Amino acid sequence: MNATRVLRQAAQHAERKPSIRFLGKRTIPVSVDHTPQPHPASPTHSLPESFKSSHTTFSSYRDHAQQFGPLRKTITAASAGIGGKAGSDLGPVAAPKGYYFDRNELPSRFHRAPLTAAEIEAIETGGAASFA
Repeated sequence: MNATRVLRQAAQHAERKPSIRFLGKRTIPVSVDHTPQPHPASPTHSLPESFKSSHTTFSSYRDHAQQFGPLRKTITAASAGIGGKAGSDLGPVAAPKGYYFDRNELPSRFHRAPLTAAEIEAIETGGAASFA
């Protein structure tokens, strides 16, 4: 029975033609204009002034852009950007007056109330013990 299955699979693969046909190696067309253009749906239909004045390519713009920190490909200590200094060199981190980093730093009236034995039992049994 296994031999028949193997023969059927071999026959199917012998006749099988893939439905996807590959055209060959892709190349970038020479005639395409790679200069920065505004997005077709932009409200102003123009590039930002800061982009036009100092950047000729998107790659050069991206190297100097900031979103949630610099997007540069390499960050060195000489640039003193993110990761340029050790965390201990930045000094202590303390919350401003009236702010707390952890619930346990709050006054005791805001701490979690301890669970009672009955509550623990109800949690562990899924509530079934409370009806018994």
